[in-house]
Amino acid sequence: MSRTIEVPAADGTIDAHIFTPGNADGPLPAVVLFTDIGGLRPCYHEKAQRIADHGYAVLMPNVYYRDASGSLVPEGKSFRDPDVRPTLVEYAGHLTPEAQSRDFIALLDCIDNEAEFADGKIGVIGYCMTGAFALRMAAEHAGRVAAAAGFHSARLAEADDPNSPRHVVGNIQGRVYFGHADKDELLPPEQIACMDEALAAAGVHFTTELYKDAAHGFTAKDAPSYDAAADDLHHKRLTTLLEETL
Repeated sequence: MSRTIEVPAADGTIDAHIFTPGNADGPLPAVVLFTDIGGLRPCYHEKAQRIADHGYAVLMPNVYYRDASGSLVPEGKSFRDPDVRPTLVEYAGHLTPEAQSRDFIALLDCIDNEAEFADGKIGVIGYCMTGAFALRMAAEHAGRVAAAAGFHSARLAEADDPNSPRHVVGNIQGRVYFGHADKDELLPPEQIACMDEALAAAGVHFTTELYKDAAHGFTAKDAPSYDAAADDLHHKRLTTLLEETL
């Protein structure tokens, strides 16, 4: 069950979707799902619905609303295709930490005002580049975010990146889970270690797990790197995290 919604934000209007279980009765705990670099598309609608079916109201925004609405990856194409990827990279470049922060406020306002969402703490999930978004939202709204998860997260802790979320994790109060691909060229072992060190030093309750023989994008069914076993494991871990925190 899903419906589209327009969310007023400081930089425009976010087109978004709310997913609930088919047998939903009353408001449900809220989960924000940020897509990977490919944006809104069928495989993420399916992913959001699968999460919602466990008893949550899932808010999935178009992270690229400043530049375009709806799906940006044409049917039959992959976000990795050379005629698609440059546009996505350009739009992703507009998602600065400051822009993300403004969007977080708008999304929380939406959760506070839409009937599907229960009062209280929320979960937030990110994939690829938005693994960092999930961490940042958990840090900036520490009293609100009970759980943050990132899967095949990209460039979380580059040594020369002043915008790395490792610099803000000290504010996080909720639990953090990372499901990393052990063959991920966008998150080498030294970055995983750096992020783990930052989380441990901050006293964050976190778990890092390496998914064996998985590559970047292992949860995206429209990517050549999709791995059904790793995708199922990611849903299993998410189910446990959300049950224990929300």
